[in-house]
Amino acid sequence: QVQLVESGGGLVQTGGSLRLSCAASGAIGSRNRMAWYHQAPGKQHELVASITSGGNTNYIDSVKGRFTVSRDKTENTVYLQMNSLKPEDTGVYYCNLDELSVWSIPVHRYWGQGTQVTVSS
Repeated sequence: QVQLVESGGGLVQTGGSLRLSCAASGAIGSRNRMAWYHQAPGKQHELVASITSGGNTNYIDSVKGRFTVSRDKTENTVYLQMNSLKPEDTGVYYCNLDELSVWSIPVHRYWGQGTQVTVSS
């Protein structure tokens, strides 16, 4: 069973920075994608950034130039460096790991417990 444990959330002022971490443990398939989702208060969660086991990254437009996703493959850990934070970045951030088929289709999906990020204005 794969487990994801997040850390690094907190309270920060507008313009500040935070770094989220997500450590994955268990039997993880070599072909996978790790991602961060953001759930703002009262809204559905949305994909913020992702990185594949091959190192390909993807970002939602609203965080491009401010957030950077990276991963340490040896530690099975994914990071989200968040700079120039805005009040609208407030919410719970969830780590996600998708194990992919050879056609890059998710076959197993795992979630972390979430970490709260609050950006004060």
